[in-house]
Amino acid sequence: MRRRTPRTSLGLVGLLATCALLAACGGSSSTTSTGTTSASAAQGSYSTGSATRGGTYSVGYENSFGFTDNFDPTGEYLGDAWGILDNLMIRPLIGYQHVAGASGNKLIGDLAQAVPQPTDNGLTYTYKLRPGVKFGPPVNRAVTSSDVAYALSRLANPKDGGQYAFYFSVVKGWNDFANGKAPSISGITTPDASTLVVQLTQPTGDFNYRMSLPATAPIPPEVGKCFENKPGDYGRDVISSGPYMIAGAAGTFTSCASLQPFSGYAGANGNHLTLVRNPNYDQSTDAVRKNYPAQFQFTIDSNADDIYARVQSGALDDEISSTEPKTLRQYATSATLKPLLHVNSGDRTWYLTMNLTQPPFDDIHVREALNYIIDKQALRKAWGGALTGSIATGIVPPNLFDGGLATYDPYRTPNDAGSLQKAQAAMKQSKYDPGKTGTCTAAACKGVLMIADTRALDNRMVPVIVADAKKIGITFTVRAINGAYTTIQTTNKNIPFSERPGWGKDYADPYTFFGELFDGRALIPSGNTNYSLVGITPQINKAQKLGVTGDLAHVPSIDSDVTACQTLTGGGRLSCWENLDKKLMTQVVPWVPFLWSNVVKVLGPNVTQWKYDQFTDTTAYSQVAVKAGT
Repeated sequence: MRRRTPRTSLGLVGLLATCALLAACGGSSSTTSTGTTSASAAQGSYSTGSATRGGTYSVGYENSFGFTDNFDPTGEYLGDAWGILDNLMIRPLIGYQHVAGASGNKLIGDLAQAVPQPTDNGLTYTYKLRPGVKFGPPVNRAVTSSDVAYALSRLANPKDGGQYAFYFSVVKGWNDFANGKAPSISGITTPDASTLVVQLTQPTGDFNYRMSLPATAPIPPEVGKCFENKPGDYGRDVISSGPYMIAGAAGTFTSCASLQPFSGYAGANGNHLTLVRNPNYDQSTDAVRKNYPAQFQFTIDSNADDIYARVQSGALDDEISSTEPKTLRQYATSATLKPLLHVNSGDRTWYLTMNLTQPPFDDIHVREALNYIIDKQALRKAWGGALTGSIATGIVPPNLFDGGLATYDPYRTPNDAGSLQKAQAAMKQSKYDPGKTGTCTAAACKGVLMIADTRALDNRMVPVIVADAKKIGITFTVRAINGAYTTIQTTNKNIPFSERPGWGKDYADPYTFFGELFDGRALIPSGNTNYSLVGITPQINKAQKLGVTGDLAHVPSIDSDVTACQTLTGGGRLSCWENLDKKLMTQVVPWVPFLWSNVVKVLGPNVTQWKYDQFTDTTAYSQVAVKAGT
């Protein structure tokens, strides 16, 4: 995944019995929530029945902020940072409702008055800005369309640290500007201060979703220019267009020389991030954000036990930290604490990946057999049990299909524990089982290289996979590497199999799975995320200098399917992606998906209202409240 890793509980072994006490632990629903004290509370929310303005919402942050671009929206892609930026500080043209489940992935107008429908056969998008939105200090002026245009040009400039420029290469003139061949992006115009027009080179049905990314939110050029060609430096001086701003922002901007880092944020290696109300924010311009607390305080604490002790005592209200089994066990078994434990879908799929160019996985029947034999329940137990997520049966988490394919399971086995009979039936059709014994007897099935990571989690998963594969004649040579992604993302390593990968959405459209993971046109020699090499051809291998050896002549491609789905909008688009998910699972079979993971949160006793933000996979900070005076 390019943007971030939603937090999941990795140390939950031994909680299976505990999970039986939690409503969230059972079933296969893709979004779950434990306990509320309000009978009318929505899924993914918590309420004591009152939400008053005021107080400080305090969050314990383990280890370090670790922001990927020092909190600069242009290049920041950590989900925890997005949750803060998108809920509290910045307003992209397009936004979300900051709630859980499929509803939390639906688009709404934010800075824009509405989500526009494209014109000109899907090539032109016209955004009308909402009146009354102003930048906070020290800029203190109305937000204009030129501020959005500047933010987009900053994203396009490779020297400014943007991580998601590739999503906007469909904008007319984008690449020419990025490559220094044009002084501006010809496809982005501002007819007036409240109108932004974007022209594309090809219909792109998810373009409004792309305009919801934090990097597209307005940046005042007078401040932004102070940080040109200095990736990440703007993170210390982010100018707010939302309800809260970094503490210390004050006065009136006069020059770059006079601009100092705001005191409320000491940078990614600092120990605090303090947000206070933006005095220029007009609540009447924003129907979604509730903005109850007077301020937000994020504080570094490297001791997870200390964080949870402070949450339980009420000294903290929330946490961003690794959840310990003893903590979850305590909250799951206490009638007082259980309502404060919340579990929600992270819109992320964890899977075993097979390289379609490498034997024996160049045979679809071997790949089918592995899907049938793997004990997904055992893998989920290795993660910590049912609390950690739902059994995955397809590529994309159902939330991104608006709940569709939630019950789709082409490799169904009793209790998701694997089936030797079904696996052997698939293997008998393979060229690697000439005797039709249901066992892979060819030499290609012996000592197959598996790349694993060195985490405790991987150490628990690998024995399950090895034992299951051996039942159908596949044996592995396991190589554990600290930080295995670098190896499996290098195509000339020709890695046959890995248990490490997981992927979560960049924005709430299925394309963020299909485009990056399976489109042969996106293959690159390093940093490659199409581990299965779906769509590779000898020509692509040579042109991109991938260095792949093996059978490249018979690898299936879904490139044309991706193109066809990308031009669509609405229900037709979702149906197209759903059908492509089915095609991948039955006609291509690049993965063994096993877990749609959850995000676990523990709240403090002073929290009176809380919601989960499906888009950022974090607390919906714009919806929370605490007791008055805390």
